[in-house]
Amino acid sequence: MVRVGLWVLAASLALSWPADAADAPAAQPKVLRYALPAAETGFDPAQVTDLYSNTVIAHIFEAPLEFEYLAQPLRMRPNTASAMPEVSADFRRFVFTIRPGIHFADDPAFGGRPRELTAQDYVYTIERHYDPRWKSGKLYLFESAQILGLSELRREALERKTAFDYDREVEGLRALDRYRFEVRVAQPSPRLPEALFTDPALTGAVAREVVERYGEQIGEHPVGTGPFRLAAWRRNSRIVLERNPDFRELFYDEHPPAGDARRGAIATALKGRRLPMVDRVELAVIEEPQPRWLSFLNDEQDLVERIPDEFCDIAIPNNRLAPHLARRGIGMLRYQRNDISVSYFAMENPVVGGYTPDKVALRRAIALAVDIDREIRVARHGQAVRAQSHIPPPVRGYDPAFKSEMSEFDRAKARALLDLYRYVDRDGDGWREQPDGSPLRIEYATSPDKAFRDLYELWQINMDAIGIRMVPLVRQWPEQLKASRAGKLMMWGVGWSGGPDGEYFLALGYGPNKGQANHARFDLPAFNAVYERQRVLPDGPERAALFDQAKRLLVAYMPYKVHVHRIWTDLWQPWVGGYHRNVFVREFWKYVDVDMDERARRSRR
Repeated sequence: MVRVGLWVLAASLALSWPADAADAPAAQPKVLRYALPAAETGFDPAQVTDLYSNTVIAHIFEAPLEFEYLAQPLRMRPNTASAMPEVSADFRRFVFTIRPGIHFADDPAFGGRPRELTAQDYVYTIERHYDPRWKSGKLYLFESAQILGLSELRREALERKTAFDYDREVEGLRALDRYRFEVRVAQPSPRLPEALFTDPALTGAVAREVVERYGEQIGEHPVGTGPFRLAAWRRNSRIVLERNPDFRELFYDEHPPAGDARRGAIATALKGRRLPMVDRVELAVIEEPQPRWLSFLNDEQDLVERIPDEFCDIAIPNNRLAPHLARRGIGMLRYQRNDISVSYFAMENPVVGGYTPDKVALRRAIALAVDIDREIRVARHGQAVRAQSHIPPPVRGYDPAFKSEMSEFDRAKARALLDLYRYVDRDGDGWREQPDGSPLRIEYATSPDKAFRDLYELWQINMDAIGIRMVPLVRQWPEQLKASRAGKLMMWGVGWSGGPDGEYFLALGYGPNKGQANHARFDLPAFNAVYERQRVLPDGPERAALFDQAKRLLVAYMPYKVHVHRIWTDLWQPWVGGYHRNVFVREFWKYVDVDMDERARRSRR
């Protein structure tokens, strides 16, 4: 199993964070600043699927449960819920009880009156994912759980071309009273609370009045119960969140693993502090790596979430903090991401898609020709490890002993496979044609920033080496995402991150998830059957065996070439306290503090 060290510079941590000074009245608002490497797409949980928009959303809305910030192993706890849910012995009925006295941030939709969070708000929030109007890219997560009656309600709206009926009660989802709601599912769902009710970007409570007031502009008017609210927004440029004045009393109380001195010191220093500890979060969208990195070096940003790969050799030579940054008191944390970087083949595309032996051979030959070690060394600057399957190391279902062709690099085998299935150069121009003699031209979607350019250049080298003509389709990332969901791309390289269970990652291959998690639109009955079987089982050897079977089917048919599991390194300024990275917790801003006096004393600006 890959082990990634968590390297830190102790001088910059909350290990010595002065609680008395931090608790003193602030002379000016505390502001946390950092840059996003990609533009947001909006702030509606039912419509947004990209990482950075979801991160913002997670600080505005709240799910009933959450993961503890500093815990290891991972532990759930109540958030807006007053306790952990009641779960039936057969894992088919779940009852959540919401804590009274939690309020939404003030908004004109509420007519000047305080608006308390109720159980019905969570019922409505879940129903919105089923409403065809919102085209939820997260619907597959709920449909996988098979909540009784909701898919039928959605199907009725689609067939009759009528509005989704939010007022019709269904068997699988209903409010029992003001503070309790019930979820019933068709089959056992042992991990349902973890899968659906810990992510505020998935089940963060949305008020119906707000949606009805803003309609199609709801993505511009997020109103939740979370620690922050949207204060300013200049699309694709700047996002400002401010402390939600209606946020309840919540105090720092974390329980790190015994023996972890770094996390233990943070927990001790900040225990009892009211959350959130900062007044504002200012996000700049800086897509190009160089200006994003320079803005951190120039003290314009308080932290950099993931050093751009091309600057790792300078910032963390040999994966240790560079001396010139250490002298400035910069903090460092290096960790394994819960993600995979993949290139997918559109399975419905006439050139690269299909399930016949020749189409499978083409995809496997292309995958064999990819030099992953060179990609890690050149384009990713050593900040990744080769992938053997769809399931990454920090996730339940990862098996360090599992080895497969997914990571194999063998151009001779690739050429032989292409020759065997008659992908040969018939006209002598140096490029292979399809078995029927028609041109073989692979269009690979990419984006104009340097990281994507570097990765595409390697694709070009890999394909040139086996005689396959590849051409780029260059557009901004949000445009590619829209085209991908519509099934209009032939190939595209994306990252995928998910929760703590391997099912999140196998979902990329599940047929009913086409157009959502399943960008490749892979739909193999054998895989679908394995996927459906594993999700109703408790964790154990039988489920682990099904995970392996699912992985091997994805390798055999190759709808995705899984390249790497990424390693990220975050840096933060010496005036930032309490920083940690739990890869399963999006909503980390409330746990971070900023010493504005220390910033003024040290900052170069």
